[in-house]
Amino acid sequence: MLRAFLDYHRATLELKCDGLSDDELRRQSMPPSTLSLLGLVRHMAEVERAWFRRVINAEDIPLVWSESGDFQVAYDARAATRSEAFAAWRREVEHSRRIERAAGSLDVTGHVAKSGEDVSLRLVMLHLIHEYARHNGHADLLREGIDGVVGA
Repeated sequence: MLRAFLDYHRATLELKCDGLSDDELRRQSMPPSTLSLLGLVRHMAEVERAWFRRVINAEDIPLVWSESGDFQVAYDARAATRSEAFAAWRREVEHSRRIERAAGSLDVTGHVAKSGEDVSLRLVMLHLIHEYARHNGHADLLREGIDGVVGA
């Protein structure tokens, strides 16, 4: 069930971006916010990488767009393209799926260095569902502002 809900939200984010040009995907919501659909895709690539690869799989790798670990860098999509953002996001989603499927159970744990906590794969999947759901709400408003399209 967790896998199905997570994949639903992944597909929803992709659907919200479907049929838009790079310029439309980079369109920011309103000053001073830099929020854009392309920024959300880039951010979710970072989220997938951080939780599945860095936490659950204990891989010692930087974020996709920030060597210093600053998640905000991904939101700056002014020079980004659909192809690079979606390639990175899809790559991270595939890594996440591979890690999740290889896990012995949802009770497998990883360590969050920032908080010092150990977290289960179950909690990570729930967190990502929450993160996608929240950002898909943003994506819905962004998409409506671009061309009036609403709904999932």
